[in-house]
Amino acid sequence: MAAAAAAAALARLAAAFLLLAAQVACEYGMVHVVSESGGPRGKDYCILYNPQWAHLPHDLSKASLLQLRDWTASVLCSPPDLPAKGFSNQIPLVARGNCTFYEKVRLAQGGGARGLLIVSRETLVPPGGNKTQYEEIGIPVALLSYKDMLDIFQSFGRSVRAALYAPNEPMLDYNMVIIFVMAVGTVALGGYWAGSRDVRKRYMKHKRDDGPEKQEDEAVDVTPVMICVFVVMCCSMLVLLYYFYDQLVYVIIGIFCLSSSTGLYSCLSPLVQRLPFGRCRVPDNSLPYFHKRPRVSMLLLALLCLAVSVVWGVFRNEDQWAWILQDALGVAFCLYMLKTIRLPTFKACTLLLLVLFVYDVFFVFITPFLTKSGNSIMVEVATGPSDSATHEKLPMVLKVPRLNASPLALCDRPFSLLGFGDILVPGLLVAYCHRFDIQVQSSRVYFVACTVAYGIGLLVTFMALALMQRGQPALLYLVPCTLMISCALALWRRELGMFWTGSGFAVNTRLL
Repeated sequence: MAAAAAAAALARLAAAFLLLAAQVACEYGMVHVVSESGGPRGKDYCILYNPQWAHLPHDLSKASLLQLRDWTASVLCSPPDLPAKGFSNQIPLVARGNCTFYEKVRLAQGGGARGLLIVSRETLVPPGGNKTQYEEIGIPVALLSYKDMLDIFQSFGRSVRAALYAPNEPMLDYNMVIIFVMAVGTVALGGYWAGSRDVRKRYMKHKRDDGPEKQEDEAVDVTPVMICVFVVMCCSMLVLLYYFYDQLVYVIIGIFCLSSSTGLYSCLSPLVQRLPFGRCRVPDNSLPYFHKRPRVSMLLLALLCLAVSVVWGVFRNEDQWAWILQDALGVAFCLYMLKTIRLPTFKACTLLLLVLFVYDVFFVFITPFLTKSGNSIMVEVATGPSDSATHEKLPMVLKVPRLNASPLALCDRPFSLLGFGDILVPGLLVAYCHRFDIQVQSSRVYFVACTVAYGIGLLVTFMALALMQRGQPALLYLVPCTLMISCALALWRRELGMFWTGSGFAVNTRLL
């Protein structure tokens, strides 16, 4: 039995390896289409090709601009499917199905074609073959989606020319700079705000102010039991999203709209309270919230925040600008969570970060060996399953469009993503470091060191992404950087005992 189990495990690993090998052989490219009548400016469309058939030039100027012929009424599986005059110096479009890719491209090449585009109504797959077949074929073959084919003829008419090329993919996109600034800025601002707010409340706890705008939400101390429950919920939700994505994605979108509007209100309310106008209050009433007689300016702010989240919800799929609203709401949500959730000890910080470290690594690197498709559960859920009927994306990420004109931007992932968890989890440690700094009067050395450690960890994440060219569990790099540097600093300052238990808070509170 043990030998059979071992053999089955080896077979599964071999299958996963073969799948990865197939993915490496497949590459994204572009087909540049222009009208023969000189109409609208040319446009690029995504294609999926296998470089083992024939390589594509990296530069568009070196690619031949050939006539694109619509032959999709045929599947091109037998000689009678060829036109009478062949495909001399043309790139035919043929339908997918009924025979192998090799049979199609062999007939196209025999008919004089200079390339072959196979139109697919299904998910694009790499056009494969065996070594002998690769040696026989000298023209490129690629898959084009049916939707893109319709757009080509609607935009450019029936007389069009096309060039196939595959520009080099840059190791990193410039949008990583924007994500880095947003992430580090959110962690630094949230950690600073959370620490300052917590200490200010300790100093002013003997004062009483029942004004509605002075009643801030109390911070929630995280216990080990809460951490375990939270991780179990995260695992369960991720698995449910993997299997029931199209049903649950709208639930997540609704939760994001509500929570992000609350976060935006929490971030803007301190600024609005300082405005010299709108200080009048609503009249006396018995309504559930309005009986506290909030200021008119705060009501207007609440309506504005709700309107922003509703606008995003309605136009969330507008790739040109909706990502700006999503990032603004996401940053506000992260700041609100960093202000509201509090880790009372470094022990609790270590437990939370290590458990989520294992969670992140498992769902990115281990789950491909457990799923039938060989895809990572984390990456597939974060980017949206390729077979999703809704084509919706989860909003719990910072997203910035790619700034380079690459096949990856056009075909697979037009946005670079960073999950909220990669900001919130290390951010809670940064907030703890700031509170500890203020309590032991250490001139914010812990806060600065932990923030710098987060930035270093994020840079290492980007480097790993560039080298491996696949989705990375950011906590794999962020957790060791932030924990080790914070712990090393406490050890160097001989404050590890107080830092571990948070006892510095208790000592200094008695001095107030």
